[in-house]
Amino acid sequence: MGLRYYSAMTQVIIVGFVCFLCPGMFNALNGTGGGGQLDTTAGNNANTALYSTFVVFGILGGAIVNLCGVRWTIFVSGFTYALYSGSYIYLNHTGNSAFTIAAGAILGIGAGILWAAQGMIMVSYPREEEKGKYIAIFWVIFNLGGMLGGILPFAINYKKDNGSLADGVYIAFVVLECLGAFLGLALAPPSKVTRDDGSSVVLVKYTNLGTETVEILKLFINPLMLALLPMCFNSNFFYTYQFDNINGALFNVRTRGFNNIFYWGAQMVGSYAISFLLDSPKFTRKVRGYIAFGIVFIVFNAIWGGSLGLNIKYPEPLPLENRIDFKDASRAGGAITLYVFCGIGDALYQSFAYWIIGALSNDNQLLARYIGFYKGMQSFGGAIAWQLAAKKVSHRNQLIANWVLFAISIPSMLYVVWSIKDHSEPIGPKDTNSEQYEEKGIEQAA
Repeated sequence: MGLRYYSAMTQVIIVGFVCFLCPGMFNALNGTGGGGQLDTTAGNNANTALYSTFVVFGILGGAIVNLCGVRWTIFVSGFTYALYSGSYIYLNHTGNSAFTIAAGAILGIGAGILWAAQGMIMVSYPREEEKGKYIAIFWVIFNLGGMLGGILPFAINYKKDNGSLADGVYIAFVVLECLGAFLGLALAPPSKVTRDDGSSVVLVKYTNLGTETVEILKLFINPLMLALLPMCFNSNFFYTYQFDNINGALFNVRTRGFNNIFYWGAQMVGSYAISFLLDSPKFTRKVRGYIAFGIVFIVFNAIWGGSLGLNIKYPEPLPLENRIDFKDASRAGGAITLYVFCGIGDALYQSFAYWIIGALSNDNQLLARYIGFYKGMQSFGGAIAWQLAAKKVSHRNQLIANWVLFAISIPSMLYVVWSIKDHSEPIGPKDTNSEQYEEKGIEQAA
């Protein structure tokens, strides 16, 4: 069946390209270590500010999307990514990090709302038996942005082995992120979106501030959400170690971009591969969850074991003149391989987490809140991790913290998988009141 504009698949593809251009570019910039700066302090403090506001607006994001709609929330949020990338041009010329840190805090607001909208679309639009496929399709498109973002600094800084990224790289990021913001307006109102079986993705037509406030508060006494807390907290915590302590601390600037091409490419491979398991009709959903958990468990223990070996060899950042270049095969091979494996692990972890949340319900309004909670708690972990880096906590201690947090999350992950049912509540009847829904001016999935 060909793609229809109002089909669930088309909408997931559109939001995938929005994230390709906005969060994808941010990820590429962040993946260079310290926002591409020689001194990572400003970038680390900006990330702390970013994830601090992301905590609040991640949690509130689902309610904001339910109240304001997906198109305009994504449109406005997209420009906060451009502001953040542009702030590094100012930093390059003044050395003053205040604007970059403030831009990070503003980006946290926008990112919290954008990711709540994205997550709602990705996990509530597909049918139950194809949620893994939709997650993979989104993740592949999204991480194409990271790959492109890796190519830009690699190409522009190819003859500049050390130092901070050139202004041209940041300008390119700003232009692409603005395009992503405008692309958000191409999304259809959820009231008009239908699945291939003819069912509407809209389950509930009206919401208000009071309802959303009560429902957000109820998340903090929901046993399944509380059980997901360790997994949520850990899901962005490990980025700091991967981006700063591996890519940023060991490689020169052009090789960081080179590495990110393969890091984000590996993400595409990981998400695509696990989608076959997550949607497999050969197993019940609970069995699929246990197998996926086992894969994540093995891969992440391998990642942290390999990171320990690399940390023993390079306990702290290499001197600038001794940073590894991709042409130095004897030193680069093992470290780059580990970094690429980190990309696979992240894709497996995030796909597994989104699939778990999507398996808890088919109600898009409820899932918008669940995703907001996930992103908020995820950002809480990210804020702490980036501040540990900013405070110059040793790489070894950061590694230990990552490994311990992963171990702590294991029992609660298993509990949530054990709680998964083969089918969530019914999708619901076709929406026969779309015209009334639109006349009220409500475009959101609420």
